[in-house]
Amino acid sequence: MKTWNFGIVGAGLIADFHARAIKDIANAKLIACCDPVLEKAKKLAGKHNCEGFASYEEMLKLKDIDIVTIATPSGLHAEPVIAAAKAGKHVICEKPLDVTLERIDSMIAAHKKAGTLLAGVFQNRFTDAMVPLRQAIKSGRFGTITYAGVYVPWWRTDEYYKDSWHGTWKLDGGGALMNQSIHMVDMLCDLMPPVESVQAYTNKLGHPQIEAEDTAVAVVKFIGGALGIIYGTSASYPGQYKRFEISGTKGTVIYLEDKFSVWQFADERPEDEQIRKQFGGEIKGGGGVADPAAIAHVNHTRNFKAVLDALETDKEFTIGGAEARKAVELILAVYKAAKEQKIVKLR
Repeated sequence: MKTWNFGIVGAGLIADFHARAIKDIANAKLIACCDPVLEKAKKLAGKHNCEGFASYEEMLKLKDIDIVTIATPSGLHAEPVIAAAKAGKHVICEKPLDVTLERIDSMIAAHKKAGTLLAGVFQNRFTDAMVPLRQAIKSGRFGTITYAGVYVPWWRTDEYYKDSWHGTWKLDGGGALMNQSIHMVDMLCDLMPPVESVQAYTNKLGHPQIEAEDTAVAVVKFIGGALGIIYGTSASYPGQYKRFEISGTKGTVIYLEDKFSVWQFADERPEDEQIRKQFGGEIKGGGGVADPAAIAHVNHTRNFKAVLDALETDKEFTIGGAEARKAVELILAVYKAAKEQKIVKLR
């Protein structure tokens, strides 16, 4: 079995998630990390027994690195991603791929030219509950799907934004939508038909000192006619679990954090009770509703492992660059609709 050697760009909070995910994979090894603040890189390197560098250019000179993961602020993704492609390295890039479609397209083009993989991180796609939900949608159990909505009523303190890149347009690409809510926006992009058009409002209500929004509401129309809602905030004390709702003429499911609070279909099947039993009940852990560090890294591990499986079997990874781009495209359309106060058509 091949051992895949990893390097991490960035040495902040999410870099430690990446390091722990790599450690949990039998045929993966972290050999290097880097950060412009060398002290941070050395600290992360010491914790995870690897080599620390002050720049990605320096780290990419290591011939043994197979895969680079990107854990920098969102608006600083494109440069190391493109540099890694030129160095012949595969990349796993934290969400969002970057903060503009132009930068994302340049990243996709660089890896296409190099013949390397650009993979996105949307770890929520790998929760166990997604398996029966995908199957229910695929098999048509909802009948005509009429509605799908996502809700991210989270809380962040003023301290979270103080002297930080969070909530800035240049480095965060937005606020509560682009940072906190993008995983659930991706869930819409993943499970539903493409969004045809969007109307929206955004505002700074709980954190007026930041550049971008801390509260956003959008109404979307999907190709095929179904309607939906996107609600994201970092100003909802004390924070509640994220939620996805999907309804149709023959069924409704409400996905709450990583459980189902509702699993109901007109054609009740024997497996439904087992699904309700397995994925119902109490939610354990904070899920990041008020503390970003409270999110478990287990699904990062699954996300990374799926990348290795795709590389080893020469199959297409399910969240390649084009797929990871979709959530950013939709969020940018929400921002445009809110700014211009008009319906924005995506297709």
